[in-house]
Amino acid sequence: MAPPANAATGHDDCQPGQSALAVRLLQRLGAESLSSGDGGNLVFSPLSIHAALALAAAGARGGTLDELLAVLGAPSRDALAGFVGDAVGRALADRSASGGPRVAFACAAWCDAARRLKPAYRDAVVESYKATVSTADFGNKPKEAIKKMNAWVAKATKNLITNVAGRGAIRRDTVLVLANAVYFKGKWQNPFDVGDTLDKKFYLLDGSYVTVPFMRSWEDRLIACHDGFKVLKLPYQDDEEEDGVAPRFAMCVFLPNARGGLPSLVDKIASDEGFLLRHLPTEHVPIGRFYVPKFTLSFSGSVARILKKLGLRLPFDRRNADLCDMVEEEVVDGDEVEETNVFVRDVIHKAVVEVREVGSEAAAVTVEYYADDTCTMEDPDDKPPRRKQVDFVANHPFAFFVVEETSRAVVFAGQVLDPSPEE
Repeated sequence: MAPPANAATGHDDCQPGQSALAVRLLQRLGAESLSSGDGGNLVFSPLSIHAALALAAAGARGGTLDELLAVLGAPSRDALAGFVGDAVGRALADRSASGGPRVAFACAAWCDAARRLKPAYRDAVVESYKATVSTADFGNKPKEAIKKMNAWVAKATKNLITNVAGRGAIRRDTVLVLANAVYFKGKWQNPFDVGDTLDKKFYLLDGSYVTVPFMRSWEDRLIACHDGFKVLKLPYQDDEEEDGVAPRFAMCVFLPNARGGLPSLVDKIASDEGFLLRHLPTEHVPIGRFYVPKFTLSFSGSVARILKKLGLRLPFDRRNADLCDMVEEEVVDGDEVEETNVFVRDVIHKAVVEVREVGSEAAAVTVEYYADDTCTMEDPDDKPPRRKQVDFVANHPFAFFVVEETSRAVVFAGQVLDPSPEE
């Protein structure tokens, strides 16, 4: 039996909150990356962060639970578990055997050997989130614990991410580590021809430029033209259907008309909860000029400060966090000692994405450490088409989202300010 929860509602109620969190994280993380001098490139998995925080909500009470539900955009704990464990779980099932994307979605919990998970919490994370649960001796054998966690991460992400817990990640006060990992590798429904790839200028926010390889196309593409920006949808190949409805993955590129227009476009997307999904293309259009750069991005770091800015404060509060549904009191020499307060010490996130002519590959992992105490149209010169051609020239900063359209979950998100190879 799971810990007491708010009244259950349909897990579809959580979807708008998940996509809203994705855009708010993009807005905050992107601005921070740009201001810190890191170049502004960004990739992360909103779904991974969402799932890791949902694991925390399964063991939270009172105001701490209220904050988690508010940030996650979930009406109740039951609805949250339903969205992550059921809707997203089915949509993110691996489909590589049938020619579709190769997908992995996994949750894990490691409890210190001196403590035990409370039975109700263990049941909740195993049954609702399909998490693997094990113990680790954080206090006496931290290196072994780190090795165990990194091995799980490498397996879950097909070795795209090989470590998430570095030296110093585990401290003597660590009592619980929760993790979520997402891996995705898909081929484009209409792949690009490598022979058509061409080096061109990509203009940076400061007015300078870099020369990078651009993928090109002359086929009709899914593009929507809006006031001040365009959206390109690149569907991934998926041949299998289940119950007449096949999960549909797509990378959606939001390109501002102005070269320096990305920050304001992200602000616009973040200002309206349904903006992202409402502005996705629905029709194929003939292409004029079409250029999209190849890119590889990575992210590694704490997202705790950003989550606090979004309103998640109590879970990190050493004295006032109410996560008492997670672990039992400590046992020493057969006797229980005074129960200490469990709180979130940090939330670490790592993500990688590679976009190439044939498709893209991406992975992300989120780990929580718990302790106690413009639309340009042009006609070709030779023959007027029945429909006007649309240019899509992504030669300046843009945002992207990998969306699973059945559950409407935003699996990956990010922004490309400089697609030149990372050093």
